[in-house]
This record gives sequence, C-alpha cells and structure tokens, in this order.
Amino acid sequence: PELSANQELIEDTLTSEEKRFAETLDSGFAQLQTYMDELKATEETTLDGKRAFELYATLGFPMEITRDILAESSLNVDEAGFYEAMEAHRQASGKGSAFADMNGNNTEFYAGLLSDLQSQGKLPAEGVNYDPYTSFSSAAKLVGILRDGQLVQTAQVGDEVELVLTDTPLYIESGGQIGDIGKVTSYPISASEAKQFQGWEVEIERTFKPVTGLVVLAGKVTEGAPQVDQAALVSVDLSSRRATMRNHTGTHLLHAALRHVLGDKVHQSGSVVDPDRMRFDFNYPQAVSKTDLLKIEEFVNERIADEYPVRKTTKTLDQAKAEGATALFGEKYGQTVRTIEVADERGRVSYELCGGTHVDNTAEIGSFYIISESSVAAGVRRIEAVTGLGAYNYAREHINQLNEVASLLQSNPTDALSKIETLESDLKQTQRELEQARAEAANQSFKQKLEDVRQVTGVPVLSAIIPNTDVDSLRSLADQFRQKHASGVVVLGTVLNDKPVLIAAVTPDLIKRGL
Repeated sequence: PELSANQELIEDTLTSEEKRFAETLDSGFAQLQTYMDELKATEETTLDGKRAFELYATLGFPMEITRDILAESSLNVDEAGFYEAMEAHRQASGKGSAFADMNGNNTEFYAGLLSDLQSQGKLPAEGVNYDPYTSFSSAAKLVGILRDGQLVQTAQVGDEVELVLTDTPLYIESGGQIGDIGKVTSYPISASEAKQFQGWEVEIERTFKPVTGLVVLAGKVTEGAPQVDQAALVSVDLSSRRATMRNHTGTHLLHAALRHVLGDKVHQSGSVVDPDRMRFDFNYPQAVSKTDLLKIEEFVNERIADEYPVRKTTKTLDQAKAEGATALFGEKYGQTVRTIEVADERGRVSYELCGGTHVDNTAEIGSFYIISESSVAAGVRRIEAVTGLGAYNYAREHINQLNEVASLLQSNPTDALSKIETLESDLKQTQRELEQARAEAANQSFKQKLEDVRQVTGVPVLSAIIPNTDVDSLRSLADQFRQKHASGVVVLGTVLNDKPVLIAAVTPDLIKRGL
C-alpha cells in the first residue's frame, strides 16, 4: 500500500535520479573518451583497472557501462584490476575491517563462542538476557572475557577487554540510537566470599551484538582483576542514557512536526541519536524555509510543554499497523513489535514502531532547538537539533553572545537590534558622505593634473596616480579627460584594498590609428 500512497514522491525521486545519472554519464563519457583516444594512440586494447575505478569512484560512472562503451570500439577493461583497486580503496578508507567484522571470521568466532557458552550451561538457549527497558542496572554473572581476540580467565588494570555476561541493561546500537556506555562492577554473592573479596571495575565504552543471542560489552579494566564466573553488576551511565532518551523521543516529535507543517508525504529517511544531539533525515524536494523551521520548532516545544505521556507497548505488527503506527520503509520487523505512542485524551501526537529507549513524558525533554537544516542527497534534507541540557547550553551560548553585543553597543539586549539598525544606517550615510568627499578631492587633484598633459608625438597623454578613490571615480575622471581632449590617451591609477587598480582610455581616432 505504500507504493500507491507515495506515488507522486516515487515519481519525483525517480525523475531526479534520472537527471543526476544523465549528468554522470555526460561527465564520465567525456573522461572515458580521453582514455580511449590514449589507448588508440598507443595501439593498446585494454583500459587499466585503476583508471576504470577512478571513473567509478570520482564520477560515479559504473564499470558495466565503461565495459560496454569500450566493447563498441573493440576495446576491453581490466575487470580484475578494477576490483583490486576497489578493495584497496575500501581498506584505505577503513571499511575493509568493518566488512570483515560483519561477514568474515569474527562473526563465525562469536557464533562459536555463543554455542560454547550455551553447551556449557553458562547461557540459556535464547542467549544473553537483554533488557534495556525496565531497569538501569542488572545483576549478572561474568561468563566470558576476551582480550586481544582470545578467551582468557582474568584481566588486569589497563587491559582492553570484551565481556559476556548473563544479563545486561545496556542498549545495543540500533534504529539510529547509539549503544550505551556504562560500567561492570563486581560484588560478593555470599558472606563467606565477602571476607576475602577484592573488587574490580570495567568501564564500558561500546555495546554491540555480533550474532543473535550474544551481547558483548567492550571497555577497559579500571580497577582490580575481573575473573570468569564471578558475580557482577551491569550499570548504565545514567547521564548519557537520559540525554539519549530525550533526543530519541525528540526525533519522534520532530517527525510529527514535519508532517504537520510540511505535509503527510514527509517520511523519515534515517536518523542518528546520541547524548549530544539528534540528526534526522527526511524526504523533501527543497530547503525548508526559515518560517517553516520556526513553526516546526514551535510545534515540538508546545508538545513538550503540554506534558504528553509517552506510552511504550509491545504488540503484533498487524495490530500496530491497523492502529496507524508509522513503520520505517526499508526496516525489517518481526511479528512482535515495540511501539512508542505520544498521546492522551487530548489526542495522538505520534505513533511509531521503535525499539529505542524513550522518556516517560514529553516534559522530560525540557526544550528543543533546531541548530541546522541542510541537504544530504537529492530530495533528502537533514535537520540537527538539541534537547535537554544540550538545548540549554545552545541557548545560553547565544544569550551570552547577545549580551556581549549589547554591552559593546552600550545598550540592553532587547534594544540591541534597533541600535544596530541605527548604526548601520548611520554608517551607510557616513560612507556616502566619505565617497562624495573622496570624489570631490579626486576631482580637485585631477583638475591640477589636466593642466600637465604631455605631448607624445603630437598625442596628448595624461598618466597620474589619484589617491583615495575608487574604480567608478577613475572612470568618471577618464571621461572628463576625453571631454576636454578630442584626441588623447589617459592612464589613471590608485590603490584599492591594498591592491593596485589601473584604468586606461584611448579616444576613437587613435584606436583607428592602431593604439
């Protein structure tokens, strides 16, 4: 049903892509033609793979089209060299390791680790108990320590480690929301153990899920020596999580505001949510006007001030869709989904499928400011915004700047704008008066110069430096010379913004003579 509902948007997007690709073909074909001419000049028949990749990497020219165009002229392309250059580019840009992590030996390693822990009875069949929603801390058992990619029984202060625990409340990066940071600390599980207990702590810097059922907490040992099979407490960094929650619920309100102000055809195209700010991408064919941005910002802040409850429920996908929940196009959903609804008896503000963490009430967001709006692709815009303490810091910085401006103007902040407008008007008037004074001074100086015209082979010639003038004044002075001398040459110079400026004029009769 989304195809019919979004027919106009789809057609516009396809048309835009066609136009852009036509431009790509034009520029790519021109460069390829140069390569083909070089091949023919040297009587070679195969285009170097690196050059074919340069066409692709810099101009977006597909290798398949390169191959077809060359074939029409009985030429070939080194396809093996093309893919070698592509792989080298991936490795150089740091993408190669990421691809290996997702599709290579690491995935197999983590799958094997999960299987081993399950067969040993250290983890249940469903894997790690992952619950980032009901609590900010969880008691757990440390069942695995990885150091330098190897399983170890213990670790020391300063070691970079990856921990596997039976339970975790730390959120895994997904749906645009970054993974949680936090810490894992030890604690005694019995009175006898407490007598000889030595505590340890690991600061968690990254939370990820390499395979289904396994959650890995990566960080550094900051105290003591953690050991496998010890009891531990996994805790979320509350400051970071709460800031992220404010920003995530803020993206839902922003999405609702965009649809309210710009129309229902607006849909999310991607997002990033972290403790510092939110980044929200959406389909829209042009830059959002300043007026509309203010309306969007006002809409979100009104819903924050209205203290709407944020309801989080789990239900079937069919039920959520039937109730009008917004699903992100391209996302994969199981039969059971988590929904986030901002609504009460006053009505529904937002209703989306989302697995992220959120505040319980919009009032917790505090305030919301849009800090930028830009283009990221054809038909896709990006808004960056801040909430909570981030919004306070943003507003405070701008208020401080306004106060400093007001202080320099010897005014109060509310009168600063009118004071600046008055100063600007006065400055323009002063500049006009200064330009007039300069023109008059230049005229006086030039009149004296006009009395000192040299004769060069019978032609009147005036060359002079006129200080403190501009280009228009020089032209006017050159015209004065030609009005006084029916035949002659004038060359005038001045210094403008620390650069020399010259103007030369020759009367028509001398131009006919070849000057």
